[in-house]
Amino acid sequence: MTAQDTPTAPAGVPETARALGIMQGFPPPRDKRPTLTNWDLPPYNRWSFRNMHRLFPTADVFRGTGPESNLRETPAELDAIPVRTENGETPGLSHFLQTVYADGIIVLHRGRAVYERYFNDMAPHSLHLSQSVAKSVTALVAGGMWSDGLLDLDAPLADIIPELKDSGYADATLDQVLDMRSGVRFTEDYNTPGSDMTRIDIASGWRPADPAEGRPTIREVILSLPKIRPHGGDFDYRSIETDVVAWVMERVAGDDLATLLGTRIWQHIGATRDANFTVDEDATALADGGFNATLRDYARLGQLVLDGGRAGDRQLVPQAWIEQMRAGDPSVFGPPWSDNFPNGAYRRFWWIRDADRGDICARGVFGQFIYVDPESDLVIALVSSWPDYLIAEYTRNTMRAFDAIRDALGA
Repeated sequence: MTAQDTPTAPAGVPETARALGIMQGFPPPRDKRPTLTNWDLPPYNRWSFRNMHRLFPTADVFRGTGPESNLRETPAELDAIPVRTENGETPGLSHFLQTVYADGIIVLHRGRAVYERYFNDMAPHSLHLSQSVAKSVTALVAGGMWSDGLLDLDAPLADIIPELKDSGYADATLDQVLDMRSGVRFTEDYNTPGSDMTRIDIASGWRPADPAEGRPTIREVILSLPKIRPHGGDFDYRSIETDVVAWVMERVAGDDLATLLGTRIWQHIGATRDANFTVDEDATALADGGFNATLRDYARLGQLVLDGGRAGDRQLVPQAWIEQMRAGDPSVFGPPWSDNFPNGAYRRFWWIRDADRGDICARGVFGQFIYVDPESDLVIALVSSWPDYLIAEYTRNTMRAFDAIRDALGA
């Protein structure tokens, strides 16, 4: 498939990494190089999200030797469709995307690629960091293993991983953790000194370690977390839950996460190229946010979900698992998450935008999305480099853009 030409950027949109001089020159100036303290913050993330393999050690997810799948291009004229933002403005879609720091978007409707645009020097072959979209990808692998009888969703985790017996996760179950309803403490405060999220960033190699304390591993952080409430309560977003599930999957299967994703999914969807996970000093993949792939391959994952977990003649993820992903409970899903998704929920590491409609999405900080709407036969993959981790207005306006695309397609 050939990407359509992207219109010239309108005046006033954020500058690209190249225009900002990030990593330009041989060597680039020191003040234009990402470091462990700033690589994911503006302006450096405009370059680093597309170049994680040049900043951190990674484990490849092998695509196999088969051909790239045909996305069956049927272009639609969507650049100028109006996106009505919260402040009442109506920029055209292409203009809107550039104002919210998009790096690329692809839309699949009725199984065909109808719209594909790249910005900020991204290209169809470029890998892009997915942040917490990685959680949803990991859960698809878990679904396949569950279908094969390898995962017991109701067993206490310490029965599977004895090392967890003294941690908060000892008596939690996979069912609870996959829905982020365990009772374990985890402070999801980004880039805040001392928070559990920052401890994971340090463990994964994404932040500098304190020389006096050294660098823990991802699993050492897991083992340190206490239980602070009964398991099975309300949803509470905690990235570490995905790393716990990945540990269980690896222990049961006897293979690492990158290999499991490759053999169970990646080699069967006609991926454009190998993907990868960033890894810690023990070569443990950062399951909660370290996954990198091309935009087209994120779209292929969305299409896999839309098709009920089936790719060609292979059932890679059971239909029952996909149905579980779409059937969350809004009564245990409160603020601040319901501020963006008022009738939303969370299930199997996927966000449910509207529990009645059953449209779902994988989401990552800084503007990463795989949106799947079975009712409209629609998949949208979007990758970005927002200037901050969470921007609620950007999230809501992005959903408005997705709705504008759906309406324009008559979906």
